[in-house]
Parts: sequence; structure tokens; C-alpha cells
Amino acid sequence: MVRLITPWASVRLVSALLVGGLALSGCATTQYVDEQIASVNGRIDAVDTKAQDAIQRADAANAAAQAAAGEAQNANQRLDQLTGRVDRLEQAAAARPSKMPRN
Repeated sequence: MVRLITPWASVRLVSALLVGGLALSGCATTQYVDEQIASVNGRIDAVDTKAQDAIQRADAANAAAQAAAGEAQNANQRLDQLTGRVDRLEQAAAARPSKMPRN
């Protein structure tokens, strides 16, 4: 027994194959791509903002560290100047005869 395919059956079969093929092809729409790019760009902008903030804080910390180093250097210079004076005063005090305490 030979079975013949009717014209409408073949049209349905071809249509089903075309629809199935297009459904499985997975082509992305322009709108979908634009949404994905916008999402990624938003994340990139957030990371960039955080990086800029971190750079500004690092620059401020570096400036504060340099200022502290300058102040420490000034303090060391003043200490060196005072050390010589203290040494001279100690030597002068040692050279003087000690006074007898009063009773």
C-alpha cells in the first residue's frame, strides 16, 4: 500500500520545518544586544567610579604622608639643635662646684 502525501500535508511539514529551524537558530535581536550592552556599560561605569574614588583617596593619603614626613624632619632638626644646647648646659652644670644645702 502506497501512501500519497497530500499537498496540504507537505505545506504543513515544510512550514513546521521552517518555523522550527528559525526558532532554533538563536539569532539575537538588536534590542536584546542593546540591553546587554547597556547592562555591561552600567557595571563598567560603577567600577570606574569606585576606581576614581580610590585614586582620589590614595592621592590624599599620599599628600598627608608627605606633609607628616616634612613635619617629622623639622622636629628632628629642632631636636638636633636642642641636643647641643642640653649637652653644653650639662657640661656647665658639672663644671660648677656644687653648693652645700642649707640647713
